[in-house]
Amino acid sequence: MRPVRLVDYLDKGASLGPDAPCLTTDGVTRTYAEVQELAGRVAGALHARGVAPGDKVAILSANDPVAFTCVFGISRAGAVWCPVNPRNEAAENRELLELFDCTVLVFQEHFAPLVDAIRAELPRLTTLVCLDGHVEWATSWADFLDAGTASYSPVDPVDDVAMIVGTGGTTGRPKGVQLTGTNLETMTAITLMSYPFEGRPVYLALAPLTHAAGVLCFPVLALGGEVVVMRSPDVGAFLGLIEERRVTHAFLPPTVIYMVLAQERLARTDTSSLQCFWYGAAPMSAARLEEALVRIGPVMAQLFGQTEAPMMISTMAPRDHFLPDGTVAHARLSSAGRPAPLVTVSIMGADGTLLPRGDTGEIVVRSSLVMAGYYRDPAATAEASAHGWHHTGDVGYLDEDNFLFIVDRAKDMVITGGFNVYSTEVEQALMAHPDVQDCAVVGLPDDRWGERVTAVLQLREGRDVDTDEVVAFVKARIGSVKAPKQVEVWADLPRSKVGKVLKTDIKERLQHHP
Repeated sequence: MRPVRLVDYLDKGASLGPDAPCLTTDGVTRTYAEVQELAGRVAGALHARGVAPGDKVAILSANDPVAFTCVFGISRAGAVWCPVNPRNEAAENRELLELFDCTVLVFQEHFAPLVDAIRAELPRLTTLVCLDGHVEWATSWADFLDAGTASYSPVDPVDDVAMIVGTGGTTGRPKGVQLTGTNLETMTAITLMSYPFEGRPVYLALAPLTHAAGVLCFPVLALGGEVVVMRSPDVGAFLGLIEERRVTHAFLPPTVIYMVLAQERLARTDTSSLQCFWYGAAPMSAARLEEALVRIGPVMAQLFGQTEAPMMISTMAPRDHFLPDGTVAHARLSSAGRPAPLVTVSIMGADGTLLPRGDTGEIVVRSSLVMAGYYRDPAATAEASAHGWHHTGDVGYLDEDNFLFIVDRAKDMVITGGFNVYSTEVEQALMAHPDVQDCAVVGLPDDRWGERVTAVLQLREGRDVDTDEVVAFVKARIGSVKAPKQVEVWADLPRSKVGKVLKTDIKERLQHHP
């Protein structure tokens, strides 16, 4: 038996009613039959371009229903989907496309300058397709589809790898996480087991489909549900669509939920259709979560996962936010929920031994949710699976009721606005500044962003800097998401006896003695 493919979720939904709404954007709805037809044409066009099962096809696009339909065409062709984050800078995307061995890139015209800047350095990238415009050096969308083979027959993939997702490493070098059909099938099963789904769901995707919002579409499609795709993030429009489309499910990182709570429109928005409003990808303020339970409704639902174990290491359904008597379960609000039904979570000490309940250590996981490994990186794969467990890099503990509490993040990572930022990458950019002698980057708690990227600089002797200029300097190199939101200048940085910068000391001083 062949593994479940991404296109199988679309086909399952279509089997429940081909004329039912599948993808809706800007008030225009495509039925399951229409999405299936276009996905088939994309598969045929890829085949005509020489794409074989197992080949890598990248998509660089903001939220767009045609771009998302390409995912199913890639799957039907037996190829591997490689989502590319549109927020990345050109150099990072070049590195990812090279790492993934991509032969085809489908992109929006808006990103043509970025693609033009890197295409000469990517000899394997033989097919460039512009989704929505005309670019001199790329194939137009119409020409791409028209060249497809009308008699194309779907083929099976060479293995179970369905997608490769780029992630920064703790060294700042990106890695490619290989997610299989089995991984995503497990994630889908956990989702359907753990959260409320009544009738045909209507899922509203404001967050990027290249991230959590994308993989959460698969359980919705399996139920024949509708995915409402927002092209650009607009919190006011998001609230309007909840009411207009009778949305049942949505996902947002905490930083955007804070924006929803700040919207004057929320008070007059009918949110009664909501069954499940997921939050995750960053720590959420317990106080703001309690506010959301009142103002949005008793529908908030947490998920905790990572790219290597997508979305559902632990879950907290809406009902788990409350005690049996209906009052808010305050102690649980700062937890990450309970380990998911198909996931075993343990806490491991530095020597590889499993720790008793209540003890703090690294959160480790066993499950068919866990990735197949890092693409072309056996050393990193072995490190992540040491002692027979997947290592999350997060530190936490399980309480007596089996709720998982995360007490610290991987030491080199800051989660800001739902995005992972690796401190060493920011430090490398800062160290390129001519006035910087040394630096350290840490994450500090932030009511809006979850954590804010904070840089502490030690300057070269006799130098001075404008902190706004330093931020602009970093933005130009690695993008605005990774640039510091706070920059401090100290005469020296605290160090160990061997000269290592002590980030724990830096964070304590910034938090308690600003």
